[in-house]
Amino acid sequence: MAQQKIRVVVVDDSAFMRMVLKDIIDSQADMQVVGVAKDGLEALQVIEEKKPDVVTLDVEMPKMNGIEVLKRIVQKHPVRVIMVSSLTEEGADITITALTLGAVDFLTKPSGSTSLTFREVADTLVAKIRNAMLVDPKSVLTKQIAKPTITTIKKTLLGNKAVVIGASTGGPRSLDVIIPALPEDFPAPVFLIQHMPPLFTKSLATRLNSISKVRVKEAEDGEPVKKGTVYVAPGDFHMGVRTMNSTVQLYLDKSEKINNVRPAVDFTLTKVAEIYKSNTIAVILTGMGRDGTKGAFMVKYYGGKVIAEHESTCVVYGMPKAVVEEGYADYILPADKIAEKLVELV
Repeated sequence: MAQQKIRVVVVDDSAFMRMVLKDIIDSQADMQVVGVAKDGLEALQVIEEKKPDVVTLDVEMPKMNGIEVLKRIVQKHPVRVIMVSSLTEEGADITITALTLGAVDFLTKPSGSTSLTFREVADTLVAKIRNAMLVDPKSVLTKQIAKPTITTIKKTLLGNKAVVIGASTGGPRSLDVIIPALPEDFPAPVFLIQHMPPLFTKSLATRLNSISKVRVKEAEDGEPVKKGTVYVAPGDFHMGVRTMNSTVQLYLDKSEKINNVRPAVDFTLTKVAEIYKSNTIAVILTGMGRDGTKGAFMVKYYGGKVIAEHESTCVVYGMPKAVVEEGYADYILPADKIAEKLVELV
């Protein structure tokens, strides 16, 4: 029996983009475009009518922008949505918001709009559509995670702990729950690796900083590490730590991709564990693949602790699952319980 094709609806206000995306998708044996729409209102009608498996949704559109469309889609038709964004600061900001509202992934439009540059994103697009099929579309509805509240930390003898958080697909939604729940006086630095391109990591840091009590910033090369600050690895750089004149400093690194990604969770976890030893706490959140598993091994080797996000709040139970299956997880917790456990451990 022939395998059923993945049914895709393409939503974009540019006729050229609709044509390019449709060509790319229809050229695959396992997927087909079942409908296209040029604005948000039309998108809602086409989705209602065609009941697709996946929707590619332009971020910036007339009549109703991508965010408004997404909110309505998520309420009415649980479907996997991939945001298609321009490489602009505004596009990045809207995309981060979309990911916290239930979009499963995003694709950046290449700069320069020749069909040749679009062919370069073709492989990424089809991979993201196939990966989206691993997500239960109902999860985008049921997994609006409750926000925990943690007010202060009991003042005890504070050790020199460090926290490393790694995330990929679905990460922004879990981070939206964890980072704002950390108290202002959180007595450890947090190194955050979210698989994302440049610009998007900056938007993520800005957004989290605006809703959190701790300071959240994109990491800069050579800056000293401070407690109560969350350092977001910039897109396309690995983030490491080293000791200089008895202080710990951040550094950014352009070496080879690890697990096909840069920043990689494994890179940061290994560097942090080498310095902080048993005071390292690793948190592996939702995402595709195994990035973070080798790093979690290093954390365990030095006597540190590992938290894996529970499947119930993951958009994709890949990275945490790999850590759990290897036996490295000390705690397996839903996103809304992780901040509380971090406060307890530091």
